[in-house]
Amino acid sequence: MIYKQVQIDKFLKRPDNSLRAVLVYGSNEGLMSEYVKSFTKAICPDVNDPFRVAYLNGADVNGDPGVLFGEYGSQSLMGGRRVIVVKDADNNLTKHLKSLFDTAKSDTLLIISSGSLNKKSSLVKLGEDSEDIAVIPCYEDRDEDIYGAARAKFVEGGYTIGNEALQLLCARLSNDRKSSMGEIDKLMTYMGDRKNITSDDVVAIISDNSASTADDVCYFVAGGQTEKALAAFNKLLNEGSEPISIIRNVTYHFSKILSCMGMMEQGETIDKALMRMTPPIIFFRKASFKGQVSLWPKDRLFSVLELLYKCERDCKTTNMPAVELVSFTLMQIASAAAKLSRRGY
Repeated sequence: MIYKQVQIDKFLKRPDNSLRAVLVYGSNEGLMSEYVKSFTKAICPDVNDPFRVAYLNGADVNGDPGVLFGEYGSQSLMGGRRVIVVKDADNNLTKHLKSLFDTAKSDTLLIISSGSLNKKSSLVKLGEDSEDIAVIPCYEDRDEDIYGAARAKFVEGGYTIGNEALQLLCARLSNDRKSSMGEIDKLMTYMGDRKNITSDDVVAIISDNSASTADDVCYFVAGGQTEKALAAFNKLLNEGSEPISIIRNVTYHFSKILSCMGMMEQGETIDKALMRMTPPIIFFRKASFKGQVSLWPKDRLFSVLELLYKCERDCKTTNMPAVELVSFTLMQIASAAAKLSRRGY
């Protein structure tokens, strides 16, 4: 079954022996690694315990499935539930996993990770259809994911950081959890004995590794800056971003505009509405965001979101080239925004 965050948190606090396997997959290598470690530690606090934790590679299991079966049937000499971690798995593991669970009985937790699988993969389908397998997709961190992970990291380390400094930091972090955590570790090392992190500290030590161009695409499109939007879009493609990921970011941006507008309709001022948003709009984006809330009529926002949803659906279900499809959709929306701006709607 697909595991939601509330189910993940519940298991990590109180592991359930009925769960036989955890499958984490997707493009966010750092987030996958974090989940593998968290689930392993939930069963065995020492992730390097040779008696209770075994690490295998998907290619090794494909070459000799008996390795997996042997580990799964083993018991810890020191007692306690065991964990087997299979990294870089592929669809060849599907038949072995079916056979393993059909023929072997063990309370060992099997943790599988893969960056090559997708929702259509047979291994993912097997997990989604099984009540005793937790499936956790790991894609690029969104703004609130970066914000929440960074804040939790500082709390864990006993650091304090002002809201403006935290926003500045998050604006410089990447969409990959592993990279972001590495940058935060670097910042905490730089702090030495000091525990209060300021904006100056962030500027001094954190280079801009962010997917700021992803935000640029969103703001340029919603603000009607067609040429800049196209340039930022092409830059993301050249850096290896997937078109469908870009369209999702833009969809999320327009959803935030609609959410802010909804709070204003309930009587909030735009400033109070922005304060209520989680994560808060980064301080140097506030003026642009306010302008876009004023620019777009509500009915047009719904039309834009419908167009974006259709674009994502077409990218998944048609043979049309995704790059051209997404580019055309973004230019449609940016052109509409430019017209609204010229008319002073």
